[in-house]
Amino acid sequence: MITFVALSPSVDVTYLVEEFAEGGTFRPTAVMRVAGGKALNAARAARVVGASVRAVAILGGTSGDFVRQQLAVAGVPLETVDAVAETRTCVSVASAASGLLTELYEHPSAISTDELAALERLLGRPGEPGWWAISGGMPSSIPVDELAGIVRLGHSLGQNVAIDTHGAALAAALDARPDLVKVNRREAAELLGADADAGADAFTLAQRIRSVTRGRVVITDGAEGSIAVDDSSRWRATWTGAIGRFPVGSGDSYLGGLLAGIDRGDPFDDALRLAAGAATANALVPGAGVFTADAAAQIAEEVVVSEG
Repeated sequence: MITFVALSPSVDVTYLVEEFAEGGTFRPTAVMRVAGGKALNAARAARVVGASVRAVAILGGTSGDFVRQQLAVAGVPLETVDAVAETRTCVSVASAASGLLTELYEHPSAISTDELAALERLLGRPGEPGWWAISGGMPSSIPVDELAGIVRLGHSLGQNVAIDTHGAALAAALDARPDLVKVNRREAAELLGADADAGADAFTLAQRIRSVTRGRVVITDGAEGSIAVDDSSRWRATWTGAIGRFPVGSGDSYLGGLLAGIDRGDPFDDALRLAAGAATANALVPGAGVFTADAAAQIAEEVVVSEG
């Protein structure tokens, strides 16, 4: 069982347009609306590839009601805390003419002290052992060490804990020793004060993070693939096929696929293949986490994972 903890859920809207430029008026050729935010995208992706999942989220207003409805349709069991603040909306505009994606993301909705305590009570209930996954940016209204506290809570209940976030919350959470840290190369470089544009080596970044957590560290790098390290090995996963022009949610789909493989006991290299397959399948179609299991599996078969 994988429990996805959503502290920054959203309604994710993708507009497909023939062309797009600042200051113009454009009519979308298609519109995709899904229950989003990184944790819920990852939950949906893990469910698509066959994992047993649940989500725990703080949701408010009519946007929160939409998220509830969408996750029910996707078959993702959901437990919620009712929030005062309206759940945010994030918008992406994909231009066919330029191939570019323009993204407008609201800041995570505010969470009160009482709402946060209610979330922790939900998480603290006895449950099936497995993984907790906490992903997404942390709302500015909560203490910077809250993520670390959730990691420790999970460990106290016998859960493995994975995190995928950035900034101060990530830095504070490392001392709680999450079992898996998944970040992109830019987030890893920011964490460690390195320059991603100067070609900071992903393996070096991952080893520095692992020196604190002692757990697995995975760094994704877009079309360049991903790398992973643990206490005995390091891996690189690459794929040379089509990349796709809808990357929103691909990192989340990667995490969902990775945890799905690990949770069902796959060898780690196969879990990395499934993760890359899910991420790539996601980018081939608009909408986060709406790919098919067959597409992810077909791509995963062609992903090359080298060890050493």
